[in-house]
Amino acid sequence: MKGVVIIGSGFGGLVCASLLAQAGERVTVLERQVQPGGCLQSYKRGSHHFDTGFHYVGGLAEGQRMHAIFSRLGLMQLPWQRLDADGFDRVTIAGETFCFAEGYDAFAQQLTERFPHQRAALEQYVAMLRECDDLGLGSPDTFERYGQNAYQWLSHTVGDPLLLHVLSGASLKMELRKESLPLFAFAHGNSSFIQSSWRLKGDGNLIVDTLIDGIRSHGGKVVCQAEVEELIERDGRIVAARCTDGETYEGDTFISDIHPVQTFNLVKESRVLKRIYRRRIGMLESTFGMFTASLVLKPGSMDYFNHNKFVYRNSNVWDFYESADGVDGLMVSARVPEEGSDLRQIDLLTPMPWRRLQQWADTRVGHRGDDYLQLKRQMALDCIQLAETVIPGLRDMVSEVHTSTPLTYRDYTLTPEGAAYGARKDCRNMVVTMLSPRTPLPNLLLTGQSVMLPGLEGVAMTAMMTVKSLNIEH
Repeated sequence: MKGVVIIGSGFGGLVCASLLAQAGERVTVLERQVQPGGCLQSYKRGSHHFDTGFHYVGGLAEGQRMHAIFSRLGLMQLPWQRLDADGFDRVTIAGETFCFAEGYDAFAQQLTERFPHQRAALEQYVAMLRECDDLGLGSPDTFERYGQNAYQWLSHTVGDPLLLHVLSGASLKMELRKESLPLFAFAHGNSSFIQSSWRLKGDGNLIVDTLIDGIRSHGGKVVCQAEVEELIERDGRIVAARCTDGETYEGDTFISDIHPVQTFNLVKESRVLKRIYRRRIGMLESTFGMFTASLVLKPGSMDYFNHNKFVYRNSNVWDFYESADGVDGLMVSARVPEEGSDLRQIDLLTPMPWRRLQQWADTRVGHRGDDYLQLKRQMALDCIQLAETVIPGLRDMVSEVHTSTPLTYRDYTLTPEGAAYGARKDCRNMVVTMLSPRTPLPNLLLTGQSVMLPGLEGVAMTAMMTVKSLNIEH
């Protein structure tokens, strides 16, 4: 047996590798970068570590879905910190703040106090979240909910327009699009966080390192600086992955954790991959990317806050997502202090459409000129200005600012247009946008957030579905 070769060491690839290694499979993970982890990896500037895509996770309490998954992966041993039960997320819309309480019943009750005339709607909302949380990926009921439009369902159920936008206000972990967002994706982007929300005391590399240690302890390998340039097909199956350094890795099964478009670009010639399938994959649209301003605060300037802040300049959250031309909404995430309560790092995240970066798309890192640097500086200032509506005087507390754009994500992950959540899911076109882990090549499978669902939970569930489709006992 030649084993399983996995292309890409993002969370999906590492979860697949961990599960397969535990099942006794011979696993090799190939990563093009010097550092593994994809959007989970952290980077260092001076004495501070900064996360790229990971900020918090839901459903880690005992008996909840992610607790079971993380326990199996050895991740529950990490230093998790539970966020405030009475307001793990706090959504500020046009100057008014609404707290999200932990637990479905408490969540509905707390918002009912502000919207007493919407009690029935809130009860129906949490009932829908519970139902979607109980559905397994790939079930007929899942496809029914996937085919429903999230905005239309909310508009029909919730009579108060402000409440509709409040319920959507913590959804920077997905792409809110009125015409296309599936209800199932919306529900999964919110339900686990309402069950319980957690931050990691430390950076995302703790997750990456724990998974890699587990893979290696079961005999698996993770090879960095191994950029795959071709997946070699023979007799209708992939037989090897050839890297740019000339190394070739043979396998019985291949799993790709990179974007589907990039995956099939690696299969240069194929009698199995029909032109119509390649065209279908090539038509996948990208979700928006993220601009991130990572702030280092002066010592003693602010105490740590154990919740996330979502701040919107106006009252219409969905229209903001449609345009996203300025900084009209953002997420404020605090890093758990290593010691004491002195807060030293804050991340500010806001959607950034690719069209704002199009003029630099063909340029290399370090060669994008002063205009690009000025754009990043102005975006950072705009983010700080909006954050100051909930953190007065923030700009005077800042000692360092580090920024990244969708171009940064594109360069490091090869994701088209630096999409924060992979390929866009569309309730109007499930067949095209809700991909199966299976491909026309019987021993080439897909995983990652472009396949079924984005986010840490969605990627973990997709990885388990990918492994299950191999019919391996584990």
